[in-house]
Amino acid sequence: AQNDSIVKLSSEMAILDDSPTPKVHSPHKATFYAAILPGLGQIYNKKYWKLPLVYGGIAGVAYGIHFNSKYYKDYRRAYRDFIVDDPNNTSYVQFIPPGLTLEDVRGRHSAWFQNALQNKKKYYKRYRDMSYIGMGLIYVAQIIDATVDAHFFNFDISDNLSLNVQPAIVDPQAAHSGLGMQFCITF
Repeated sequence: AQNDSIVKLSSEMAILDDSPTPKVHSPHKATFYAAILPGLGQIYNKKYWKLPLVYGGIAGVAYGIHFNSKYYKDYRRAYRDFIVDDPNNTSYVQFIPPGLTLEDVRGRHSAWFQNALQNKKKYYKRYRDMSYIGMGLIYVAQIIDATVDAHFFNFDISDNLSLNVQPAIVDPQAAHSGLGMQFCITF
């Protein structure tokens, strides 16, 4: 009979209790938001100061992709035009170094110039590809950051951390009792 009255009393108290329930912070939701739109997971975690870092990194790598892609296309076109040797397509003329003429590049420096164009083409292609990898790494890093921040969102970081050292008797009922030190850490 007592159990029924306790349950009944508890259910009545639950009805009368109008305090708001604490909002649960979900790491899954932060991960999902960050995967949908970079920076949205940081906004969900209320870490607004990280937004300039995320978008600054994305903008910097996007500029690197644009810069390297532009020069890669220019050198690829120049290399192709130089190999084909069509008089109507001379995009390689803009890359002739000062002190050399078109006749020099077509004559005695032909192999050197062709090799230089090919090396520049490979150089800008490599750094364009590295920029794409960097963009992927920034995307993944901001997702990981949002997930870790969400896991630590409700973590107590108060200054109430103490260490209490005191002497203690180790198992006084045992046959071999002794003295020792007891360390108590309070969080």
